[in-house]
Amino acid sequence: MLYKNTKKDTYLKFDKNRMTNLEYSLEREILRTNRRGAYHCTTLVECNTRKQHGLLVIPVPRLDDSNHVLLSSLDETVIQHGAEFNLGIHKYDGDNYSPRGHKYIREFDCDSLPKTIYRVGGVVLSKEKMFSLTNNTIFIRYTLLDAHSPTIIRFRPFLAFREINELTSENSVANHGYKEEDNGISMCMYTGYPNLYMQLNKKAEFIFEPYWNKGIEYLHDQREGLPYKEDLYVPGYFEVPIKKGESIIFSASDTQIKPEELEPRFENGIKIRTPRSSFYNCLKNSGNQFYFRPSGDELYLLNGYPWGKVTARSQFMSLPGLTLCIGNKEAFEEIMDTAIPSIRNLISGKPVTGFLKDLDGIDVLLWVIKALKRYQQTDNEAFYRKYTDLVIDIIQFLISGKHPKLIVQRDGLLSTKEGIQQTIYAGGTEWNGEPVMSRHGCLVEVNAFWHDALMFAQDIAEIQRNEPLLLEMKKLSEKVKRNFIETFVNDAGYLYDFVDGNYVDWNVRPSMLFAVSTDYPLLEKRLSKSIMDIITKELLTSKGIRTLSPKGAGFKPRYEGSFYEREYSKYNGGAYPFFLGAYVDAYIRVFQRSGYAFLDRLLIGIEEEMANDCIGSISEVYDGSLPYRGHGMVSYAVNVAGVLYALATQEAVNKEYV
Repeated sequence: MLYKNTKKDTYLKFDKNRMTNLEYSLEREILRTNRRGAYHCTTLVECNTRKQHGLLVIPVPRLDDSNHVLLSSLDETVIQHGAEFNLGIHKYDGDNYSPRGHKYIREFDCDSLPKTIYRVGGVVLSKEKMFSLTNNTIFIRYTLLDAHSPTIIRFRPFLAFREINELTSENSVANHGYKEEDNGISMCMYTGYPNLYMQLNKKAEFIFEPYWNKGIEYLHDQREGLPYKEDLYVPGYFEVPIKKGESIIFSASDTQIKPEELEPRFENGIKIRTPRSSFYNCLKNSGNQFYFRPSGDELYLLNGYPWGKVTARSQFMSLPGLTLCIGNKEAFEEIMDTAIPSIRNLISGKPVTGFLKDLDGIDVLLWVIKALKRYQQTDNEAFYRKYTDLVIDIIQFLISGKHPKLIVQRDGLLSTKEGIQQTIYAGGTEWNGEPVMSRHGCLVEVNAFWHDALMFAQDIAEIQRNEPLLLEMKKLSEKVKRNFIETFVNDAGYLYDFVDGNYVDWNVRPSMLFAVSTDYPLLEKRLSKSIMDIITKELLTSKGIRTLSPKGAGFKPRYEGSFYEREYSKYNGGAYPFFLGAYVDAYIRVFQRSGYAFLDRLLIGIEEEMANDCIGSISEVYDGSLPYRGHGMVSYAVNVAGVLYALATQEAVNKEYV
């Protein structure tokens, strides 16, 4: 199956029965971003279930480096013959939902824009949402498809003006004042925040009727034992008549907009969007949402939504998948070029400032080299023109022993320095100052990456005819390969996860995948096949690769319980789609053409996730046992990148063997 070319007329469409079933619709979310850190995120029926949800959520640099919810939601009321039908929905104490506007939904699809069709008596109303790609602005277009009598729409905004991880309550500090703008108003509730401009493309009457809507609850936060209840400020409402066939556009932004610009900006926005009409297109759109441009000359990758940040580790793990695998070589170059000054600072012993403070992570610089290797395979000439010095300088930095967390042992292997620990996968969650799960000494994937990096440097030296460097890299790479096998290969037919002095860790984990998927052969084929058989049997699930075999002590496949228990499960049984990229690479290297049919079926379970959790994207972690539910961040960069890489690799195999 060529996932990239899979096409359905209604790839992401949800009917009335699913939308009106809150057990179904409240578990599915939509996300739209502007690639500058701002976003819109909520559930399919627009009942916010997380404190991070909101209609307009933006960064406010003058306050902090986090995002802030300005406009939490917007309740629409359809009025005919004096009868009012409220389309909104909020959760209150005792699992009470009000006003239950979801019962009027007839269908929802988001192949292009999130679009909801409501039917209220004889009124049929469509609602389409679009987030600007260039500004902190959300547009909502309402079109009256059918009506048999005069119709009015009332818009009632719910304001938060708070950081995404906090909650607000009624207070005397909030500024309730507003200023009239062209076809709307502007407000700023607290000092330090920008103005919130709420405008329409048609003259609307604003009725100042302020009150605090108290006791709104967030279901997801409540389930996880987090603070979950808040009060939102409602300044009043807009009213505007609408005729059959007419469209009205509402905008919310931190900048003022001319009303006559709303319609052309909406139409132009539609033209430049890729429809989410296939598995590949969904992932491509999702991948683009992680792009983060805090200024005109910088580009980074966020690690996820809705509470993600820029971290060096996730950025370089994700970089090839979110750029090269979707045909965006220019973005790869821009992200890499943005990072190089920070990398140079680390290498030269200078402070690393800005967004990439974790560049000193144990494996981060090795992920940088892996990303550059993928770039070299894409554009060999450009690589040798731009990045060869960077690869060599990173390797010499590691050899020098100046890395704050790594040292080259006498046997050539890389080891963590005393007191330094590393998790299996994610950034290194701590509990009471200690890692939730620690690994130390010689880590299997770090040394597989190290061998690959040395071999890559050897290729560079050969091309550049640098004999001293060539001899140095050849000697060290041969030493590393020899001692890697001696150190990590065990009698059970797979690799130790880490070795620290006399201690060896026997746990079956996905980290050894990277010793099979290397660009330069590290293991003999029989051992590689044995490793793949064990990983396939004990770690592979329909949603990714488990972080620990069910046979391992402490296996915890379900993401549930306390914060510590949830974090522990990520590294001891949770499944990550990210590893499927390395799995596909390794499987092809071991089984070649005989693995063709198996790989074709491999990602079916991930494609099913396009209609679950965050629609069109992939969650942070999945349960390692049935029913494999998604958890954590609803859209996670490294997982999207890993699956895009797997798809690209599969497509290359398909082209080769078809």
